[in-house]
Amino acid sequence: ADFEARYEELELLGEGGFGSVFAGFRISDELPVRLMMNGEVNAVPLEVALTLKATGGPESTGSSAIISLLDWYDLDQELILVLERPVPCVDLSQYVKENGGSLQEHEIIMRQLVEAAMELHSKHVFHRDIKLENILVETGSDVPRVRVTDFSCSCFIRRGHYHLFSGTLECVPPEWYMHKRYRARPTTVWQLGVVLYGMLDGHTSFDTLKFLHSKLSINNCQELLRMCLSKVPKQRPTLEQLHSWCGRKISPERAGKMRQDERVWPNTLLIQNDPVSQPLSRPELE
Repeated sequence: ADFEARYEELELLGEGGFGSVFAGFRISDELPVRLMMNGEVNAVPLEVALTLKATGGPESTGSSAIISLLDWYDLDQELILVLERPVPCVDLSQYVKENGGSLQEHEIIMRQLVEAAMELHSKHVFHRDIKLENILVETGSDVPRVRVTDFSCSCFIRRGHYHLFSGTLECVPPEWYMHKRYRARPTTVWQLGVVLYGMLDGHTSFDTLKFLHSKLSINNCQELLRMCLSKVPKQRPTLEQLHSWCGRKISPERAGKMRQDERVWPNTLLIQNDPVSQPLSRPELE
C-alpha cells in the first residue's frame, strides 16, 4: 500500500531472468523512476546491499555512471527496487539499432564504461552481467552519457575464483566453460569486450561459444577487441590498462610493442587463429 501511494507504474520496459522492469514516476514530484520487480525475495538483503554499495543511495542521483537506488520494498513474494530513470534514454542495444547497427562514438562510450567498471571494483562490487541491455544511454545532449544498471546478478569481489556463475549465458567468459571457474576483473574486461563487439556489429548477436570457434569479423578496433576477448584470462588487459588505451587507435606497430612487453599479455593477439583445444559444453548456471 505504501508503494502504491508513492509511485505510479507505467509501461513495461523489459523482462529478464530475474524479473521485469517498468517505467514509472514518484507521485509527490513526478520524478521519473525505473521499477525493478523481482520475485526472488530470498535474495533481498544481498541485492539491496550491493545496489546501495554500488550507487551510494538517493543522494548520489545523477552524479555517477551507476544508476542510483532511490527506494525499495519487500512485498511478501515480490521485491521492488525504485531506481532513477534518466529522461530521455534508451538501453545501449536499442541505441545501436537506432544508429544503424554500428556506433561512431563507440570510443566515447567504451571509455565511460571502463570508468564505471573501475568505480564498481573500487567499491568491491562485481556486476557479473555487463551487457548492452544493462547499459542506458542518455540521449539529451550531443555527447551520449552511459549509465550502468541491474545488479540482480552481482556479488562482492573476492580474491579467489568463483565457482558458480550468475549472469547471461551468451556472455560467459571462456574460462567458465573450460575450467568451471572465473575471477572478477578478467570477467569484467571480457564483458566489456563483448559490449564493444556489440557496438561495432549490432547486427550479430554475441555468443561466447560461437565466438571461440570463429574468427573476428570486425575491421575497427580489432586489436582492442582481441585483447579484451582473449581466451586466457591473464592475457587480458587490466581495467587500468584498458582505461589508458580507450579512445586510442592501436596501430600494428603499437600492437607489436605490446606483444613484446612481458608485463602485459604476450601472445594475446593470437585469438583469431587459436581454435579451442577441447569440446565445450554449456554448464548449468547458478
